[in-house]
Amino acid sequence: MNVVLQTLLALAVILVTARAVGRVFRALGQPAVMGEVVGGLLLGPSALGGLAPELSAWLLPPAVASFLGLHAQIGIVLYMFLVGLELDLPKVRALGRTTVAISAAGILVPLLLGVGLAFWLYPRVSSSEVPFTVFAAFIGTSLAVTAFPVLARILTDWGIARTPLGTTALTAAAAGDVIAWCLLAVVVGMARSDMTAGLRTLGLTLVFAAVMFRFGGPAVRTWVERLAGRATVGETAISRADLGTVLIAVLLCAATTEVIGIHGLFGAFVLGTLVPHKSPVAVDLDRRFGDLVAVLFLPAFFAFTGMRTEIGLLEGASDWLICAVIIAVASAGNIGGTIAGARWSGLQWRDSAALGALMNTRGLVELIVLNVGLDLGIISPRLFTMLVIMALTTTLMAAPALRVLLEDRP
Repeated sequence: MNVVLQTLLALAVILVTARAVGRVFRALGQPAVMGEVVGGLLLGPSALGGLAPELSAWLLPPAVASFLGLHAQIGIVLYMFLVGLELDLPKVRALGRTTVAISAAGILVPLLLGVGLAFWLYPRVSSSEVPFTVFAAFIGTSLAVTAFPVLARILTDWGIARTPLGTTALTAAAAGDVIAWCLLAVVVGMARSDMTAGLRTLGLTLVFAAVMFRFGGPAVRTWVERLAGRATVGETAISRADLGTVLIAVLLCAATTEVIGIHGLFGAFVLGTLVPHKSPVAVDLDRRFGDLVAVLFLPAFFAFTGMRTEIGLLEGASDWLICAVIIAVASAGNIGGTIAGARWSGLQWRDSAALGALMNTRGLVELIVLNVGLDLGIISPRLFTMLVIMALTTTLMAAPALRVLLEDRP
């Protein structure tokens, strides 16, 4: 078969698997997106590749990997633009004492624990080819990540998105997301160049963000108001030509941050945050992009991640012990830091614990971070697999924990 035909068949298999496993997870009370993640892993060497290598080679041959990788990267750029649309920047700017404490503690504690964990991990799962400072910064950042979209999905499924608890969790996670992506941008700049070039990358990143918020923000808001005023009842807020303009802007912002030396997803994310939250244009963009990204692009990213995740690389009790330690430290950092911040703000223990469970979700956002680290050579495939297991485990813990903490709540 030619590569185009192989890629089309592979995408069809990936979509069928994602939908099937997603439905199973939804029936089990878990977000469907986590089932799609697991479906991607099942198609990789950890499951199908080990049980039926010939079938795996036929369905997902190596020649398809590069095409899936490009498809996945475009999807992640578009996805991060949509994540930016979900952020309510005015609410983030107006953070009260509670959300400031929660977001600060929820980032700082796991970040510091991750850096400390790096001292133990570095001689065991890394090499001298990776500078320790880059390795430690990446481990700290990866442990500090919260999956804002998955958290929002859990809150919506539980019907508590608009309660004080849900609003606090969403706002704190949104602020944490902004900080985490800025940290990742710094780490990528450190990994791609020497210290001087890294400082230049950091400086250019700050200039890019300043220009976008100072000049791009007002321009985007003016454009959004013009489109919203032009739309009539029953019409969409943006035309097909306007949609093309948005796509061009997303791609140019992503290309700009790639040129700067950080990942293109950061540029798309920043552009998304400039669109007024819940404006007719933001709602229309989410509706028209969201389904396509969720159905066509993200499952390909999960499958691409699954092809790079080899559980067989974890050999013996020592590797699984390392994996367990990573999960324990990651959970202690996010849950413990969030509880400390919430209690300091005066919240009750049960609400504080529920917030801790929510902020411990990592899911898709963590997989994006881990793929960046693997592409840059900061982490090995073995550590990548351990961190993927950590991301799945901590995310799947949220629903059962909330069931215990909130089910009998009046």
